[in-house]
Amino acid sequence: MRLHRTRSPALALLLLSLTLFAAAGTVAMELRIATLLPDGTGEVRALRQASERLSAETDGRVTLRIFPGGVMGDDQAVERRIRAGQLHGSLVQSGALARVYPNVQILNAPFIFDSYDETDRLRAEFDDDIARELAERGIHTFGFIDGGFAYVMGHQPTRSVEDLQRARVWLPANDTFSLQVARAFGVSPITLNISEVLTSLQTGIVDTIMAPPTAALTLQWFTRVDYITDMPLIYTYATLYVHDRHMSRLSEDDRAAVDRILRETTEQIDANARENNRAAFEALLNQGLEHVQLTDTEIAAVRDKAGLAHEVLIREGEFSRDWHERLMSTLEDYRQNGR
Repeated sequence: MRLHRTRSPALALLLLSLTLFAAAGTVAMELRIATLLPDGTGEVRALRQASERLSAETDGRVTLRIFPGGVMGDDQAVERRIRAGQLHGSLVQSGALARVYPNVQILNAPFIFDSYDETDRLRAEFDDDIARELAERGIHTFGFIDGGFAYVMGHQPTRSVEDLQRARVWLPANDTFSLQVARAFGVSPITLNISEVLTSLQTGIVDTIMAPPTAALTLQWFTRVDYITDMPLIYTYATLYVHDRHMSRLSEDDRAAVDRILRETTEQIDANARENNRAAFEALLNQGLEHVQLTDTEIAAVRDKAGLAHEVLIREGEFSRDWHERLMSTLEDYRQNGR
């Protein structure tokens, strides 16, 4: 008599579960990354090259899909889409993550840096700590990217705080950090989305902007201003990140590939950005913008006001007092001792 062995329903379900579990480690995943940077910029090209590398090294399991030019909305809209799972990460200015961890804005403190050597020293002090704090809050960063110094540019020369107070100054919408700084300086800004700035310069709704040279060139804002004040307003920097809950869906090997390739991509963008900003400043002058250079007295007057702005930022919770004290003491030590 032939015996027929049959599988129990429980065993069949177990085998099916194991099969699905094994397949989950190899399922293809498209990481959707948004950025306000326009298509065709070096940063967006670098991300697309990273996608090709990821696809090759993971046998097609992981790719990037880039949404440039703000097509997914402003930083707040992108954040909502990430929470909803429609996006997985973003390439953003540091302040976009301030709601997650306010101290991410510490290097944006206004009117403190004189040179890129100083920003390099302060980034060596803070980058790893900021990345660790963000990681504890579910944000997997791949490093930070130099955005260059922001400068004041306008229809009229800006030599003093009083000049700014008389101007129609643009600030980004939903940027509470910059708004607090403006109010500390007695400036009543006009807040607009980035996509509205060029038209507003053309129509006279605003006549003064604060931006890194690369942004002024890329977004064509330089065509509607006549002067650039050669005093760094703030240091800007960005980060590329993916939320941890999406990284955790990848297999261990694929996670390692994503982390390595996107860190290398971020380092490449960061290295290129410094020279791009220096070249962009010269390009603005070559395009006819008049170079406004301040006297020592004028610089001192602005920096006197900056101290008040720092206190306002601390009071409003834009960064903590202990991190600010660490910032200023590290900077002072570097200026005095070169370390």
